[in-house]
Amino acid sequence: MLKLFTNTDFLVEKHRREIFPLLFDLVFKKNETLLASYQIVDSIEVADIVVCPINYESIFKHYSAVLNTLLELSRKHEKPFWMLTAGDYGFTPYIANSYVFRSGGFNSVLNKNTFILPAFINDPYKEFLECDFSILKKTKQPTIGFVGHAKSGIVKFIKEYYNHIKYRFKSALRLILADKQKFYPSSVKRAKYLNKLTLHQELDTNFIFRNNYRAGANSPAEQQKTALQFYNNIFENAYTFCLRGVGNFSVRFYETLAMGRIPIVVNTDCRFPLEEKIDWKKHCLIIDEKAPKPLAEYILEFHNNLSVSEFEALQQANRNLWLHVLQREAYFLEVYNHFKNKLQ
Repeated sequence: MLKLFTNTDFLVEKHRREIFPLLFDLVFKKNETLLASYQIVDSIEVADIVVCPINYESIFKHYSAVLNTLLELSRKHEKPFWMLTAGDYGFTPYIANSYVFRSGGFNSVLNKNTFILPAFINDPYKEFLECDFSILKKTKQPTIGFVGHAKSGIVKFIKEYYNHIKYRFKSALRLILADKQKFYPSSVKRAKYLNKLTLHQELDTNFIFRNNYRAGANSPAEQQKTALQFYNNIFENAYTFCLRGVGNFSVRFYETLAMGRIPIVVNTDCRFPLEEKIDWKKHCLIIDEKAPKPLAEYILEFHNNLSVSEFEALQQANRNLWLHVLQREAYFLEVYNHFKNKLQ
């Protein structure tokens, strides 16, 4: 069992939305499986790990004395320090003996103590669709789906550049804690890639372009309608196109795995979760953004090289990966195994 020390004053309803996700499961959900592996303790002397109780940016800005106390205890007692840096951009403070849990970032600059968090979503088959997981048969032409924010044009480009300047300004003034990153007009890039794929006669593309995130849906009924359309599109197509958003990660990537379908990932220097355990090239098609050939050629080569049985097995393997490794409970059991072995 791993023993965790934290400031338990933050494990209350007021901070529910920003609590370190494992602590949320231990305190609010009282997940019995995780409670068999992790224990919150009152004494730093018996602890294995010190955990920052809430998102690092929030505690840094509003409760710096609490943060400094935890960091000092971690240093004094030589305990690893875990922290969550939430948000699209993510942030790594590079504190000695610390481990950062974040959604994304650029693999070439992240250190070995950075853990990528999967997007913890509910099972789409239970939440949205009135059907169970089933395997698609292989077709001659690969079927590729996409529903999402993708819009070309100079006006959209300017809007995204304006948003990037705002981010740079806020980051420079320390109004937000965020790693530096270059301008990346994600919705414009998506539209460019998708339009090229649509023109290829050997691909069966089923794309729905949105002008805004989630089609700008505000009411619960509208959100339910757009979510159903989104997941039906993934369900009906063997492949789903996945490209980063504002941050260097894709939630759609995890949603595709949850549905037991095959992500087509444009790799923009991404780091994937649990890379020591998971051979991601066995679960999805990863194409480097700077690859010399058009995307369609890589897709056709990948699809044609899969036998009928391999094609079907891949869908099952992706569904199993999400069920048994990437859901929150399973993910933190993998983290437990990593640190239990490390601390022995």
